[in-house]
Amino acid sequence: MNLSDSKTLVNLMRAFAGESQARNRYTFAAGICKQQKLHLLEAVFNFTADQEKEHAEIFYNHMKELSGSNITIDGAYPVDITNEVSDLLRRAEHNELEEFETVYPDFAKTAEEEGFPAVAHSFREIAKIEQTHAKRFAWLAQALEEGTLYAGSAKQAWMCLNCGYIVNVMSVPARCPVCDHDQGYFVPLALAPYSSEQMMP
Repeated sequence: MNLSDSKTLVNLMRAFAGESQARNRYTFAAGICKQQKLHLLEAVFNFTADQEKEHAEIFYNHMKELSGSNITIDGAYPVDITNEVSDLLRRAEHNELEEFETVYPDFAKTAEEEGFPAVAHSFREIAKIEQTHAKRFAWLAQALEEGTLYAGSAKQAWMCLNCGYIVNVMSVPARCPVCDHDQGYFVPLALAPYSSEQMMP
């Protein structure tokens, strides 16, 4: 089957549109987090947005042979407008799970049946990544809802994402004692980029 005559082409464009919109929704959410001084969550939304951009590019590149064409699709896409950060996290979790559980597995099955194994592979592997996104959003939402985003039940190491200061406490200080940035920059050291508890001073 030619790609131009396939359901797979429509699915690729739907996925491209969905990933592109997810990227924008997450950058919008990052802006709201920044306003509310939730800098860790701002960083996570931006980090995830960059990965969604890469997913969009992967799907887009599968359509390279149709460069110069216009592809008509229909589809339903979420409108997740709210200033409640926990809601933004939960809605992102829901959307990522939907891609993991139904949308991309169905697209992969169609691509396989129509003779596009490379496309099917992309859908399957990106679906797994979306599950990781969903789990991350869920964990952060629960921590925010339970008030444990910047506190724990026992002492643990935390890092200021702005200056790298590490402190071993139950609850992070209101402001970093080194760079004076607010507590929204702190993250458990185990989750800090390129870090581990073995790096404790």
